[in-house]
Amino acid sequence: MFAVSFFILGLISLLRLAAERRPIDAAVVALVLVLGFAAIRHRQAVAALEVGRREEAESFARILSSLSRSVSPDAILGAIVAELASATGADHIVVVRRRPDARVLEATLISARPGVADSTTVLPIGDLEDPVDVGTDPLERQVIAIAERIAARAREAYGLTNTLAAALTSDGSAIGAIVLSHRTAGTWAPTTRRLLNGAAAEASSALSRAYSLRAAETQASTDALTGLPNRRYFDEFCGLLARRRRSGDAVGVLMIDIDKFKLLNDTHGHATGDEVLRAVGGAIVSAVREDDVPARYGGEEFVVLLRNPSPEVALDIGERVRASVAALELRRLGVGGVSVSVGVAVANEADQSIDDLIAQADRALYRAKRAGRDRVIAA
Repeated sequence: MFAVSFFILGLISLLRLAAERRPIDAAVVALVLVLGFAAIRHRQAVAALEVGRREEAESFARILSSLSRSVSPDAILGAIVAELASATGADHIVVVRRRPDARVLEATLISARPGVADSTTVLPIGDLEDPVDVGTDPLERQVIAIAERIAARAREAYGLTNTLAAALTSDGSAIGAIVLSHRTAGTWAPTTRRLLNGAAAEASSALSRAYSLRAAETQASTDALTGLPNRRYFDEFCGLLARRRRSGDAVGVLMIDIDKFKLLNDTHGHATGDEVLRAVGGAIVSAVREDDVPARYGGEEFVVLLRNPSPEVALDIGERVRASVAALELRRLGVGGVSVSVGVAVANEADQSIDDLIAQADRALYRAKRAGRDRVIAA
């Protein structure tokens, strides 16, 4: 309709100019030409805007698609970075985040140029945790200020120039930031800002879910009382080890039981019994080797999976466990002391199952009980 109306208007103006040649008609024709040129430029601009919006939507869809396939925090951020690098034209991307398992603020620089290795460094945790002075501004403004502070630290650490940052958050608090960098100065396009902010928001949600899942898995595999792995974790670990076990790998098992624990509970109460369980769990952890896997097996019974022990080493570790528990100072609980009986089993054959070892160690444990307790006996 616009094109037809414009064509008719131009045709009438040209006919009037050809018939009468008045200055006003010449001005109208000139105005129609200017208007036509402006309309064409406007159409081109709208088309370019539509292309940009479509590319932005496609980039964001690829980010969401990558996130849906990512489970671990590293995979989530890797998916974000891969798409941001191609969609924003940034020369470098810095991902800064607090590790959930430590008070460490870790920064990783990823270059958009192929063949350039990533670079990782540790930044002061204060860049994330120190308060920011933003007056009475809302929490959102504080999070933005923390992201800018992290970006400034990244510029200093990596020698960056022109940066744009968006915060990574979890439960309303900043846990890091994504920082884009250009080697040349200039303003960042609105499309880039929207993509970065959207990607950071989606990455924050995905990280929160991943951290929550990891926390739930940790909670499900940890004994709440002693902090040791529970029987579920121990069984799953043994199953995994059985599948990856090589022919030359030796395996051993310690079955550990607190002597006369029921009498202790009846005499001193369950609260004291719980404290004793915690103390015994700590003594076991301090006595075994770094590669060994201790767990609370149930009640007052503990188990330790020994990695590559000889029969002599397994007996020695069992004796260290017994001595470590016997040395516990429990007078603050009103308990004179406790002892444990330990059964030891070491695989004689490469294909001997761990379940079979546990059964052998359990029988050795009961022989230790019948022999007078507070001792270590091998199967």
